[in-house]
Amino acid sequence: MAIASTDLTTRLSGGAGNADPNASLGGAMSNTAFADNVANNLFDDVSGADAAAGDVEYRCFYVRNGHATLTWIGPKIWLSSLTSSPDTEFDIGLATEGLSAAAAAVANENTAPAGVAFSRPTTKAAGLSLPDIPAGGYHGIWIRRTVNASAAAANDSGAFTIEGESNP
Repeated sequence: MAIASTDLTTRLSGGAGNADPNASLGGAMSNTAFADNVANNLFDDVSGADAAAGDVEYRCFYVRNGHATLTWIGPKIWLSSLTSSPDTEFDIGLATEGLSAAAAAVANENTAPAGVAFSRPTTKAAGLSLPDIPAGGYHGIWIRRTVNASAAAANDSGAFTIEGESNP
């Protein structure tokens, strides 16, 4: 049977017991999956001070293939919905540590991960290619949120999509 969407999860980083998206700053994969279409599932609200001054923050999460036997072939990630505010941007990058390895933790949410190349692909064709992910395997992904100085208050959101194939 092919890999089902229920076999694929996105999990926070920050250690096995981390359930706080604000602490998802690299390190071991958490046992906590983060929910889709939920406010603040990766980033907190932008404070008035951050909106006035501008801010760049980072989060790391993992995509995991939970299928018992099948490899997820050719997965790609892209930003399927850019942020809804003109004053914010998301960019994504692959953790440089590779397949089934913990991403190096950063000191705080404003520290960029070393060696990660960020981009803003908006189609599957332009998406970032992950390696094939075997059963039980995972790969780290970083998201950078940029808030421009003098940003207006907004109920902001954005979305990414990850797709791949499997053998039946």
